[in-house]
Amino acid sequence: MLFIEYPKCTTCQKAKKWLDDNGIIYEDRHIKEQNPTYEELRLWYFESGLPLKRFFNTSGLLYKSMGLKDKLPSMSDEEQLQLLATDGMLVKRPLIISDDVILTGFREKEWKEKLI
Repeated sequence: MLFIEYPKCTTCQKAKKWLDDNGIIYEDRHIKEQNPTYEELRLWYFESGLPLKRFFNTSGLLYKSMGLKDKLPSMSDEEQLQLLATDGMLVKRPLIISDDVILTGFREKEWKEKLI
């Protein structure tokens, strides 16, 4: 299982503690140092069945400064995936990636249902 996080993010810290407290083994990856690639994002998007918007960090400063709330609706999925691959700070975190589960953001109830 891959846990993609931004270590300074308090939500990521809570999620990591939750994983540790529940004895879930994972590989840790710093989203800023190792931004998900276009190929990874494309695969995760299609495998997850989630709306593409769930992969965007909509509360992030970069998202807001780029005016993406207004721009995304007119962009194709391809353009949005290319954009996500440019900067890890655009990507919703934490991300959990495993063979059968892809989760964006930390919602304890959902993580409990899918991971335990």
